[in-house]
Amino acid sequence: MDRHYLRPVPLGAALLAGVIFTLAVPARAEAAGPPAAAPVPESPPTIGASYVSAQDGRGRFPLSSGGHSAPLYVDGGDWPGVVRALQDLQADIGHVTGAQPTLSIDSVHSSGSGPRGGAVVLVGTLGRSPVIDRLVREKKLNVDGIAGRWETFVVQPVERPLPGVDRALVIAGSDKRGTIYGIYDLSEQIGVSPWAWWADVPVRHRDALFVLPGRHSDGTPAVKYRGIFLNDEAPALSGWVNQTFGGFNHRFYEHVFELILRLKGNYLWPAMWGNAFNDDDKLNPKLADEYGIVMGTSHHEPMLRAQQEWKRYGSGPWDYTTNDSTLRAFWRQGIVNMDSHESIVTVGMRGDGDKPMTQGTAISLLERIVRDQRQIIADVTGKPASATPQLWALYKEVQDYYDQGMRVPDDVTLLFSDDNWGNIRRLPQLGAKPRSGGYGIYYHFDYVGGPRNYKWINTNPIARVWEQMHLAHEYGADRIWIVNVGDLKPMEFPISFFLDYAWSPDAWPAEKLPEYTREWAAQQFGRAYADSIADILTAYTKYNGRRKPELLDTLTYSLTSYREAERVTAAYDSLAAKARRIEAALPAEYHDAYYQLVLYPVEASANLNELYVTAAKNHLYARQMRAATNRMADSVRALFERDARLSHTYNEVMAGGKWDHMMDQTHIGYTYWQEPPRNVMPRVTVIQVPEPAEMGVAIQGSERAWPGFFPGGRNAEPTLPAFDPYQKQSYYVEVFNRGRAPFDFTAKAAEPWVTVSPAQGRVDEQQRLWVSVDWAKAPTGTHQVPITITGAGGRPVVVQAVVDNPATPTPAQVRGFVEGDGYVSMEAAHHSRAVGAGPVHWQTIPDLGRTLSGVEALPVTTPAQTPGGKSPHLEYRMYLFKGGDVDVSAYVSPTLNFNARPQGLRYAVSFDDQPPKIVNILADSSNRAWEKDVSDAVNLTTTRLHVDGPGEHVLNFWLVDPGVVLQKLVVDAGGVKPTYLGPPESWRNPTAGGR
Repeated sequence: MDRHYLRPVPLGAALLAGVIFTLAVPARAEAAGPPAAAPVPESPPTIGASYVSAQDGRGRFPLSSGGHSAPLYVDGGDWPGVVRALQDLQADIGHVTGAQPTLSIDSVHSSGSGPRGGAVVLVGTLGRSPVIDRLVREKKLNVDGIAGRWETFVVQPVERPLPGVDRALVIAGSDKRGTIYGIYDLSEQIGVSPWAWWADVPVRHRDALFVLPGRHSDGTPAVKYRGIFLNDEAPALSGWVNQTFGGFNHRFYEHVFELILRLKGNYLWPAMWGNAFNDDDKLNPKLADEYGIVMGTSHHEPMLRAQQEWKRYGSGPWDYTTNDSTLRAFWRQGIVNMDSHESIVTVGMRGDGDKPMTQGTAISLLERIVRDQRQIIADVTGKPASATPQLWALYKEVQDYYDQGMRVPDDVTLLFSDDNWGNIRRLPQLGAKPRSGGYGIYYHFDYVGGPRNYKWINTNPIARVWEQMHLAHEYGADRIWIVNVGDLKPMEFPISFFLDYAWSPDAWPAEKLPEYTREWAAQQFGRAYADSIADILTAYTKYNGRRKPELLDTLTYSLTSYREAERVTAAYDSLAAKARRIEAALPAEYHDAYYQLVLYPVEASANLNELYVTAAKNHLYARQMRAATNRMADSVRALFERDARLSHTYNEVMAGGKWDHMMDQTHIGYTYWQEPPRNVMPRVTVIQVPEPAEMGVAIQGSERAWPGFFPGGRNAEPTLPAFDPYQKQSYYVEVFNRGRAPFDFTAKAAEPWVTVSPAQGRVDEQQRLWVSVDWAKAPTGTHQVPITITGAGGRPVVVQAVVDNPATPTPAQVRGFVEGDGYVSMEAAHHSRAVGAGPVHWQTIPDLGRTLSGVEALPVTTPAQTPGGKSPHLEYRMYLFKGGDVDVSAYVSPTLNFNARPQGLRYAVSFDDQPPKIVNILADSSNRAWEKDVSDAVNLTTTRLHVDGPGEHVLNFWLVDPGVVLQKLVVDAGGVKPTYLGPPESWRNPTAGGR
């Protein structure tokens, strides 16, 4: 039976007819029901402070105890959405405790009727519920800070609230959604995750539930409208919806509405690829309003008409210069359809199908379009246009019109956008005249377009979301926040964070981001493994965020420089192994939720990275003529097939096939921005391997192999990267076979303080030897030590080991970093000193960026600074072994010029007391440069500086413009090799010279 018809829909009509009654409403049926109950500790995991306990105590309200749950009461004249949400709470209490409360919808509040009992739950909206209003009048319920506010609630035990009632737990809201949020807040507090249905999160059993005394409230949301946009929904979401619900109808959207409300959101742009929310099912808009969801249409669908509606009912071109009357009639119907439903109307116009307007479109035409649309709104509603919330989405080229001077009326919200890759393009000017319509942000967790689609998996670290939305909050863009979530799954974690942060940005400063992740993990899986699961969530989103999976190929990570590819795949593999260990330890009822929220994204991402790295090895081995070439080709095929098996498990095995099609998105084999029609295995090479053994040698840091022909004589001699006593490196030499028959090898260093392990052995395909230095015995100075490797055919290969062992400084004498192998690489968070000035200080943003963390100057509203002297800067102390020119590369987040400063977005660098050099990270404004920045997830700029001589120096990173987030600094003294992530961090002495 459809859930809609289980609600007391006829109740309002019955009351109007004068019927007086109390209705006990059973819990609403669910086809599948929530996952099975599981044990839980004393405090239910919630995002934020907990006010529900399993233990009784003084002043605590017994929500459920001794096999009995307090009955729920709501006035029949309250909002239908409030009654519906209370039915959810009724069911939730039953699922948690096994003791389902009764729900009474009571229309009488005088003596002789109404709630009775020792402990009851009273729920209602101020001005809509006579009981709640009575409690306020009699000063039994304090609504200071609640009344007159937007979407605000209080949950509070009250003693002797009404005649015949000893105690009540009151849930009161300032308005419809305030009450609904109070109801769902209690559901969350008793241990029901907002993702219980959408991610199969088990409901944990509790024998008793007591609400602590006091007033419990989340306050008023900082952002007025907070929502999600279902977009790019084919093939995954559409395939699942069509199979599960028969289309994007009200049965599907009821689940979406409920999720949004449980997450304390209030706004939805519905799916629009081949879908039309208002037209596909006439119950869709009706139920949205009944639930309490504010509806809109996307940035390119004006006047609440879907693009598909134009395809179905429009005639002539989508061109206002030639077809204005038809378009006005089409748009008018959208406002007629709106009726009294709470909505935000998109105004303006883009080209048909989310394309730019015709080149040369005049601003005057676009302004006329908005005027005409507003006149339609006024005519249809019978009210001034300003009485209906509207937005103008400054998306892509529309922002250019704004920058060129186009304006809309003051009551229209200006919805700024990111660049589709999580970088906000524009924010309000500080000190600008306030707009009654305010400002908002349209953000992306998913995108179809250049330089590459990214639709498959979650690639959104919440640290990056925090950094950009913190900018929005601080600059006053707080009327609307809406995020493109693609298929909704698998974006569960960042959706939660986006909406929680929109509610209360001040509750989640940067330093509390790890705590947020732990609390979210605990909410889904309990506290026992929350820390470990949080670490996995943070790590896999960081790894996926540094390069979208759709952008990966065999050339992304270096196979030879700094063992980059190996380190990347090893990190993923370690993460996947950790995730599997936790799965084995979790109770079985958690496995479905764990697979979709944690294990699948980790294993599938690890597998994909290994797939491309293995294909890259196949190509390299083929060039080196290794016998292992063909085994690498076989491994690529196996990894490709494993990807399909993982998706199959998600679609058809996990949760009994509940989410079939949700992992149908192709993600392997991209050749340009658009997705391939099917996954395509990377190309592999198969070679003919002769029978006789033949030794080959390869070394870390080079793609060459020996013996081989290389022009240049001794320049082609295999030489390992330099060893030094600070990092105490070990480097590998690989002895491999070019034939089928095995052979024996020996490896001997010319000096006893250089060790090779193993020094001898038998090679079937290949053997890795590790070279290291015994620093207690190594003489000072620079030495080149030959290592002779002998194997099949009697043709030795001599590998040179360069050992740099300076007399000074010793490791204990180093303050900060020290040069090694011709560079100094430093993570931003590992500065020696952070110098602020006045209110300006430096904030580490944990786990932001590709490698460790980001560092940013706060407040982000700080005026531009003149670098030098005591102005804000970071200091990085280091020891360099020679003077002269060096290249200083700053790895910063790919932030855009959100302030529209003509100078761009700048920082400055200098050594010691030298004058700072100012660098504009956006000096190259070409589309090609932007594509590289967003693909690489970093903006890389390099500045030539002079070092006066060898010894200790301080590199200064100066604040110039706010919003520049530093991830890493690299000083290249001639040794940096090309890699994707840059050289790994250099050795530093953290006990001297700062952090």
